[in-house]
Amino acid sequence: MTSKDLKEEKEQGQEQFLARWSRLKQEAQDQPPQDTLPAKAVDPKAPPPELPPLDKLTPDSDYRAFFHPKVDENVRRAALKKLFSDPRFKIMDGLDVYVDYYSKTEPIPPAMLAGLRQAQKILEWAKGQDSEKGEADAGKQEGSGSPVALDERQSPSVPAPAPAVQIAGDNIPAAGEPPQRGPNG
Repeated sequence: MTSKDLKEEKEQGQEQFLARWSRLKQEAQDQPPQDTLPAKAVDPKAPPPELPPLDKLTPDSDYRAFFHPKVDENVRRAALKKLFSDPRFKIMDGLDVYVDYYSKTEPIPPAMLAGLRQAQKILEWAKGQDSEKGEADAGKQEGSGSPVALDERQSPSVPAPAPAVQIAGDNIPAAGEPPQRGPNG
């Protein structure tokens, strides 16, 4: 077979497919619509359905009668409460990540508290520096005493001091020793 023959077969198959699709679509439009479920009208004079006693209900019982419009809302709620009190409905699936009780507080470790106090002191110091800076001339930048101003005054040829780096293996305890806590807890 040549590529020309394959192309002609493909076009004929495409035409057959489209003709079949069009025919089926036309047949579906010609048929009258089918009613799926006829709507049941509730007779206003009819009594409410006979309900089983609530204490005899099990998870396998038929609860449809409790959803009748003439059944009292309190009775319906009591039946549903009985149904959902079954332990099968209380199984956690492991995907409930937001069900933890987040309002309980855990004590903050002392090292973290010390860090927070230190941060408060730094903020108070910076606030005091800002008020002193506001009182001084706007053109004066020297003598402010803040670390930022000191860094700005340094010449670019002087390298800044390297920050202290803690290696992860520094505080590995020896065998049998309890782990040491660092400043971050």
